[in-house]
Amino acid sequence: MTQPQPGILYIVPTPIGNLGDLSPRAQQVLQQVAAIAAEDTRHSRQLLQQFAIDNEVFALHEHNERERAARVIERLQRGEDLALISDAGTPLISDPGYVLVQQARQAGIKVVALPGPCAITTALSGAGLATDRFTFEGFLPAKPQQRRKTLEALLTEPRTMVFYESPHRIVHALEDLQSVFGAEREMVMARELSKQFETFLHGSIAEVRAQVLADSNQQRGEMVLIIGGAAVQQDTDEVNAQALRTVQLLRQHLPLKKAAACAAEIHGVRKNQLYQLALDADNT
Repeated sequence: MTQPQPGILYIVPTPIGNLGDLSPRAQQVLQQVAAIAAEDTRHSRQLLQQFAIDNEVFALHEHNERERAARVIERLQRGEDLALISDAGTPLISDPGYVLVQQARQAGIKVVALPGPCAITTALSGAGLATDRFTFEGFLPAKPQQRRKTLEALLTEPRTMVFYESPHRIVHALEDLQSVFGAEREMVMARELSKQFETFLHGSIAEVRAQVLADSNQQRGEMVLIIGGAAVQQDTDEVNAQALRTVQLLRQHLPLKKAAACAAEIHGVRKNQLYQLALDADNT
């Protein structure tokens, strides 16, 4: 007896607020699969009903994923196509699904991930902070000591940092962000993305914190915190080499002392030190 062709595991993003963000492709997949694995079946059934999708829905969340993944793989190996969704957004991004996808890959099951709503990319694209390089850190620890320790480890991180935060911890999280990163570090708090009361608060950490403390509405809903990266300090030897090169160029038109003073101002180094470095270079 020939083995059936294995099914496909579809990873399907769902709206983070606006139902119009469930793509036609996502709707088609959810209508056609044999069953849908959902983080919260009650929540997901309400969403699916909005689109007249009445497929089988079963629970797969952080507490049962390891135990249930094997049964899902068995169904896929029997030839059933299945879909994985989370409560909102893209599965596996601070949501369950890693164990299942890992085991599906190991079993040779085809995994198809659909593009779609994700709070990280939505917040970043509207924030106005650097997005060429960023690091996603998920939810900050709930306990104050662990939260501060996590932030302290990121103090010199040069990339833009993205965190998720819950409303009942936002005031304490902002307090710790200001304590660790300083009041002037640039940040954005994106709240209730794609929903009616979506807001982006932009400014220094102190300014955003003041706005949140002054308006209790800003302490409600789902939040994404985006923190500007630390300024990159150039290596001293590299700065000195660049400054010396500038001195040599300026010496074609200026005396050494004047050239060193101008180059020092350009590169932000001490003019006496640069003058001495130039003299030393002449004597080597």
